Amino acid sequence: MRRSGARAGPAIRWLGAVSALVPLLALLFVLATLLIEALPAITVNGLHFFTGIDWNPGNTYGSATVTRGVQHPTGAYYGALPLIVGTLATSAIALVIAVPVSIGAALLIVERLPRSIASVVGMMLELLAGIPSVIVGLWGAMTFGPFIAGHVAPVIARNAPDMPVLRYFRGDPGHGEGLLVSGLVLAVMVIPIIASTSRDLIRQVPPLPREGAIALGMTEFECVRRVTLPWVTSGIVGAIVLGLGRALGETMAVAMVSGAVLGTMPTTIYSTMTTIAATVVSQLDSAMTDFTDFAVKTLAEVSLVLMVITLLTNIAARMLVRRVSGTALPVGRGV
Repeated sequence: MRRSGARAGPAIRWLGAVSALVPLLALLFVLATLLIEALPAITVNGLHFFTGIDWNPGNTYGSATVTRGVQHPTGAYYGALPLIVGTLATSAIALVIAVPVSIGAALLIVERLPRSIASVVGMMLELLAGIPSVIVGLWGAMTFGPFIAGHVAPVIARNAPDMPVLRYFRGDPGHGEGLLVSGLVLAVMVIPIIASTSRDLIRQVPPLPREGAIALGMTEFECVRRVTLPWVTSGIVGAIVLGLGRALGETMAVAMVSGAVLGTMPTTIYSTMTTIAATVVSQLDSAMTDFTDFAVKTLAEVSLVLMVITLLTNIAARMLVRRVSGTALPVGRGV
């Protein structure tokens, strides 16, 4: 038995090392593929790709033009700034709404609800996380979006102060498509991810620190704020990053409720817009008609931008987790 175990040890270590390298190799493969496909578009589009607004594929059925050795349709001009702004803005709206709701729901399930009801609510959260995005998008386009445009957005638009920042909430509420509805639909999709993960983390907090905090005179709110949440801060940050990744990369739901309008910057929170992921899925079919293949390479470039944004977000989250983890719990301080 010892000999067989000694023989299996190196094999298990080798298998573990290979398994650990697979995700890294997959990530490098995807990055390399996107970079190779996007290089011609990067050469032609230049830096104005990040500052330009217009999205014009040019004359895809006419003669081609050669720029810096790259063939592309005459009049082709691509600017990704509205796509980047739309992606970041919708994700920000989703997180602003989803994070407090998710953490509050997790605390309610763990701390307040009876076990029988908590299990049912938790099961509903997990079922909501498994609903296909196209169904959520259809619900947003047919029901939720018109409800927001007809009953919620007009109230906000009428009562928003005419100030430099809050002026962004004034304007035409639209017809159920746009930045606000896209952010709210993303929030609905993100809440189950953050809430279910936070619920599992809060359940792992030992009871003794909480009981000690209550014994030292803290209220239940102070105990949650200064003991429970600090105990699981790094895990909650990770859950938020998972939700943010879902929001940044969501495709079908946003494509169905954003309006999918290219070439314009959102002027109000109700303006129609689009995101990087929604643009890729909506423009890929027409890009295939470009005989120079330049439109497809431009979609590869904007996909590379989305991947870089996602990677930078994850790196920033890891740095934040390292900073907040390891800090002492403030139990008893100020009591």
